[in-house]
Amino acid sequence: MTDAGLDLVRVKHRQLDLDGMKVFYREAGRKGAPALLLPHGYPCSSYEFRELMPLFADRWHLVAPDFPGCGYSDTPESFRYDFDGFADFLDRFTDKFGLGRFAIYLHDFGSQIGLRLAIKRPEKIAALIIQNGDIYEDVLGPKYAGLQEYWRNPTPEGRRGIADAVSEEGFREEFLNDVRPELAERISPDLWKLHWSLMDDRRREIAVDIIAGLRENVGWFPRYQQYLRDHQPPTLIVWGPQDGYMPEQSARAFLRDLPNAELHLLDGGHWLLETSLNEVAPFIRGFLGRVHAA
Repeated sequence: MTDAGLDLVRVKHRQLDLDGMKVFYREAGRKGAPALLLPHGYPCSSYEFRELMPLFADRWHLVAPDFPGCGYSDTPESFRYDFDGFADFLDRFTDKFGLGRFAIYLHDFGSQIGLRLAIKRPEKIAALIIQNGDIYEDVLGPKYAGLQEYWRNPTPEGRRGIADAVSEEGFREEFLNDVRPELAERISPDLWKLHWSLMDDRRREIAVDIIAGLRENVGWFPRYQQYLRDHQPPTLIVWGPQDGYMPEQSARAFLRDLPNAELHLLDGGHWLLETSLNEVAPFIRGFLGRVHAA
């Protein structure tokens, strides 16, 4: 590969000013190529896509921003730290960045944020890649039990329990989740060590508010499902079923509204790109090559 070709697939680390807010993002590929937007999950950042991005930069333009209050982006006091606020951020970010139409990777809480953007701007969405992102309440996994109890009875003690989980050990549990021990060995402690080091009191408060407010987001689940039924976007589902929050049934539930979706269940868990990237990548490349290529 030529020097120019190597530079194309390298991930660049950049900042963008969005109405006075510093937004950190990772970028790879050629501007003008078919775009893939990569919103991250909790408690992570664009760091989760660091190894995926170079694999597709030969044909696609990949962009992964850190949400406000996450990663290396600012934490402005005036920002609305809820799913509507994050979806509006993604909309403004893609406009400022000049992304017209793009495929979008939906993972963890980025799945609901991305779907709110899709509902608001359906003309922007060329395709969906869904990876362990939940929008069906009846198939939520057993790790949701504590949150569901809090939703039924939102006591101060319950909120303190949520706050206790926003900790380095809580982050470790989020990243390891329910994968088998030999797969857990592939998940670097850099994930929880890095992201915990980026937390401060304000960011911790924001995280607690978001988690405590997830009941309102579950109320949006029927709207996400209606969007899928109405628009039938080309969809690839790649899923790690070793996930205490979003087991195999959570993946299969998407077929209720997207019967033509392509579904692959892999040997992994919630952070599939950490344990199973080499298995996931060919499915993504084949899918994007069919539905979202120059």
